[in-house]
Amino acid sequence: MFQATRRRLALWYTAVTAVLLLLFAIGVYTYVRGTLVERVDDTLNHVVEIVERSLVIGNNGKVNIEASFRNKEETSEDDRIDLEWFGPEGNLQWTTFSKSPQVPLHVNPNGETITTPHGLAIRQITQRISIGAQLLGYLRVSHPWFEVSKPSRQLIIDLGFGITAMIATVAGIGWFLSGLAMAPIRTSYHQLKQFTADASHELRNPIAVIQTNVQVALADPDEQFQHTQLEVIERLTRRLGRLVDDLLFIARQESGLIPMRQEPIELVGLIEDVVEEQQAIAQEKNLTLTYTHAKTELSTQGDRDQLTRLFTNLIANAIQYTSVGTVSIDLSASAQQATITIADTGIGIPAQDLDHIFDRFYRVDPARSRSIGKEAGGSGLGLAIAKIIAENHHGQLTLTSQSNPATDHGTIATVLLPAKTAPAKKAETSKQKNPGLKA
Repeated sequence: MFQATRRRLALWYTAVTAVLLLLFAIGVYTYVRGTLVERVDDTLNHVVEIVERSLVIGNNGKVNIEASFRNKEETSEDDRIDLEWFGPEGNLQWTTFSKSPQVPLHVNPNGETITTPHGLAIRQITQRISIGAQLLGYLRVSHPWFEVSKPSRQLIIDLGFGITAMIATVAGIGWFLSGLAMAPIRTSYHQLKQFTADASHELRNPIAVIQTNVQVALADPDEQFQHTQLEVIERLTRRLGRLVDDLLFIARQESGLIPMRQEPIELVGLIEDVVEEQQAIAQEKNLTLTYTHAKTELSTQGDRDQLTRLFTNLIANAIQYTSVGTVSIDLSASAQQATITIADTGIGIPAQDLDHIFDRFYRVDPARSRSIGKEAGGSGLGLAIAKIIAENHHGQLTLTSQSNPATDHGTIATVLLPAKTAPAKKAETSKQKNPGLKA
């Protein structure tokens, strides 16, 4: 499909360029040929004027041919122009042609191109010469037409070779440029294809499980068993809803359908709210969740809901993949920038997976996830969404990790956001509500 599209793009590019070059060549040829013809006609008219001024009129009122015209060989040799003088009755009286062209006489002061019976193409101007009302005769001046036709033919050959070479070059360039133009489209297509396949797989599994549980519940009349099945269905429905929300969020962000809100956000309080929301989950797993920050107010511009989702995803991930130990959140500021680190003592991420950890639907070896509990593991969209949100706020999200239990293990997520600092208005008394929070 992409090769066919690339060929069509290159063909259209070459065809349009070829038409433009052809029109250009026609214009050049017409201009050059017209200029050559105009120069020949100007030369012929100039010769007519010179000859007319040099005519010698005898006492009988007729033109003295011997005195008026110079040697015919000299005229033909020097000027490559032939003269013919016709009397008032139209009879040929003098010529420089070695062999008469045998062209009938007719007045044509604007110039015309004719072919003689001998096959000679010439350009001629015929003027009526008179003094007052007295007709002296007719002067016809001829110029070889090959002075125009020969350079015209050479010009056609040169233009033909030039246009052919340019079209071949343009075809090669068009093929190369169409490949460059198709590269992002091909990449986007493959990403969309992979995204669609992954999304279909993620949606198919919970839907199939829901369908199976419904069928089993309907087949068993025991109310207690049906209640258990409904609880399973409810959990799968929540998981399915979260997945659909994640997919919808990514689709909206990439399409730009919903502009991001821009409002001042106080980071210390926002992260504190997220930590308090996650505290119950941490206590349930017997984890220590701590939050430290400088006693200053840090504000940034952005979307509160998106930033809440960013820190919720990161803190929830840290708690989810930590079975024993602590999860610590630290907020600091320097040089108009806020640095938020979320560090855990969990299973860590293998080095070979760090380069792909922000890819959509990418998940580390499921066996590692199962080793810390049956609820571990997700759709593989959480970190991808977190990175999108960080970049939407002109920030950065990075992950570093050690997964070797013999030495060190755990993961550190670092978020950098542009922020402004201000002195704290009052002591953070709200943190006393939970012993896991530290100022």
